[in-house]
Amino acid sequence: MATFLDLLADGAPRAEFDRLLAGSDGDPAELRREYDLALRLQERMRRQDQRERETAALYETASDLTAIRDVDAILTAIVRRARQLLRADMTYLSLNDEQDGASYMKVTDGALTPEFARLRLPLGTGLLGLVAQRGAPYFTEDYQADARFVHRTYIDDAVAGERIRAILGVPLLVEGEVIGTLLAVHRSVRPFPPEEVSLLTSFAAHAAVALENARLFAELDRAHRTMTEHTAAVERAAAAHDRLTDLLLHGGGVDEVAEALAGLLDAGLAVYGPDGALLAGPPVPAGPAWDAAVAESVASGRSVSADGLLVAAAMAGSEHLATLVLHPRQPEPDEAERRTLERGALVTALVLLFARAAAEAEERLGSELLTDLLERRMGAPVRVRERLRRRGASLAPPLVGLAAAVEGMERYAATRIVARLAAGRHGLAGEHHGAVVLVVPGEDPLGLGEELHTALAGAGGEATIGCALSTEPEVAGVRAAYDDARRCLDALLSLGRRGEVADARALGLARLLLGDNGPEAVAEFLTDALGPVLEWDAARGTSLVDTLDAWYAAGGRHKDAAVALHVHPNTVVQRLDRVTELLGRGWRDPDRALDLQLALRLRRLHGG
Repeated sequence: MATFLDLLADGAPRAEFDRLLAGSDGDPAELRREYDLALRLQERMRRQDQRERETAALYETASDLTAIRDVDAILTAIVRRARQLLRADMTYLSLNDEQDGASYMKVTDGALTPEFARLRLPLGTGLLGLVAQRGAPYFTEDYQADARFVHRTYIDDAVAGERIRAILGVPLLVEGEVIGTLLAVHRSVRPFPPEEVSLLTSFAAHAAVALENARLFAELDRAHRTMTEHTAAVERAAAAHDRLTDLLLHGGGVDEVAEALAGLLDAGLAVYGPDGALLAGPPVPAGPAWDAAVAESVASGRSVSADGLLVAAAMAGSEHLATLVLHPRQPEPDEAERRTLERGALVTALVLLFARAAAEAEERLGSELLTDLLERRMGAPVRVRERLRRRGASLAPPLVGLAAAVEGMERYAATRIVARLAAGRHGLAGEHHGAVVLVVPGEDPLGLGEELHTALAGAGGEATIGCALSTEPEVAGVRAAYDDARRCLDALLSLGRRGEVADARALGLARLLLGDNGPEAVAEFLTDALGPVLEWDAARGTSLVDTLDAWYAAGGRHKDAAVALHVHPNTVVQRLDRVTELLGRGWRDPDRALDLQLALRLRRLHGG
């Protein structure tokens, strides 16, 4: 027997066995039994050796699979290793979809056509669907000719395209539940011996565990990333809260809030008023969905996406104070960014409310101080100067006074605009006897009046403004500037010249006729009309005023005026040229001429 085993081990052919049998002296039947026994022993040894190699390969493969953490990578490794273990033409793996009751192809190794990788098989259909449904191994030597399976045309066509004949399918089980199917394919008709079925079943068991582990690791990794992102979001939110709270506590303005939010969110941010005016940040182009998004944010109190932007309304109760517009770097901001923007909108509303309250307090104090000056309720000069110092106001002459009647807007809104002008010029503003009043250091009443008129018009109001200039010091100057400006305003309103800006010089005679005037007003009228000529005569001992009076009395005839003055006509011409230099070329115009003649008449009445 040892001789037969040696021959078999050496791979000797059957002819060698026959030659040995013919030359032997032993019983032929006994020798044949020994040979058959040697053959069976050799086959058993071969199978044992193959099983050991397969088991070693199986455990080595299972060990490799457990080291893979990525689900897609492990699926690819499973089909590749299964194909190597069974020396199959192709292997593929499907996963069950519980929602639509089907098994869909997840990954293949050795496929010939792309259509095969996209198959979805209803549970119970075909060999794959049967294994997926019942959770037990199935195989066929020739799939197309096997009537045990439910055949469908599109499945059979895909199988034919791959030239598949023999198929072995085993379930992937996790805690008794079928999660998918692993299949090995040959492109020739052949059986699957029990050891191959056992090998693929064992491999599928290891593969299912490795796949489940990879899935759990993936879930754990996702959970970790989510937790990390959540922690980072919480930290960002805390930082945003601290930064915005610090701005609020230290009196930061809308510009600082916008800058802080832009830095915290790493995005562009603009703040608009409810009227659409830009309050802070770089402008953002408005898209077609802009108005609807703002309205939705106002109604809901939450941020709203529109045209790639994120809009959040800053609300104080039901009052819309501002709109924050964020231009994020990513298409859809996350929840943390939305909440940060909404918190920023709340802080912006508070900042605007605080600013409004402070402005109203400042306006009220300024108005009260101006009223006390005009009503002579100030007390000692030291107290006056201290209150002016706290307000940052200066009453050093000359002083410009404006009195305005405003229509088309709320009085408090007009007072706020006037207060801003006063604050920028170290003056005072307020409301007095129904008029909005401004008194500031300056020398150009009409220029400041036009500036105030433009500012009020920009806010939707129509203003009629009387202007005046006073050279008197401090308190007396404030009262004088206001009184003259108020008389101009009353004259404009009496004439129906609403919406105009004028001073005493522009009103001329009308101011004397319509205003509440005394000797001071007459003297001021004379100064406005003839002041430069009177000063010239007083300084040089000339007679320009008398020449002008004689010229008007002669009806504008130079010769007759020269006769009345006992001078040569050329002297009259020269003196009138000097008057033109002092009063300007328009002194001969009818309106100006009327004022000049009345001033000359008043001068004569006052005895020169």
